[in-house]
Amino acid sequence: MSPAQHTPDLPATVARLDHTAVYASDRRLSAEFLAAVLGLEVGAPFGPFLPVDLGNGVTLDYYEKSDEPIQSQHYAFLVPEEQFDAMIARLEKLGVTYYADPSHTEPGRVNDLFGGRGAYFDDPDGHNMEIMTRPYVRP
Repeated sequence: MSPAQHTPDLPATVARLDHTAVYASDRRLSAEFLAAVLGLEVGAPFGPFLPVDLGNGVTLDYYEKSDEPIQSQHYAFLVPEEQFDAMIARLEKLGVTYYADPSHTEPGRVNDLFGGRGAYFDDPDGHNMEIMTRPYVRP
């Protein structure tokens, strides 16, 4: 296939994220935590990965890494406005503090960025997770 050709089911000018690996000290614990907060299911193991399907063609593939510390990453999820309160309630039920800001200085609060609502929280390995109901306005 020449570089100018592409598969018929994929746009020629767009790259879509398909999956990404999320390092975890306990892949099941971390995958189940995120799935519980977002109201999703953990999928069947796929080799060394434990996937959480986000429902938009993207999976987070949790990969257990126990030989070194987990480097914190940031993962942001655009969520429906009508599900935001339920997600906050799940965080509260799990005893997880959420914050209005990425530096975690405003506990128990949500933000109103870009006309929506958002909150940040840590997963079991310290990844800085974000839920937001409006995408960021970029220049």
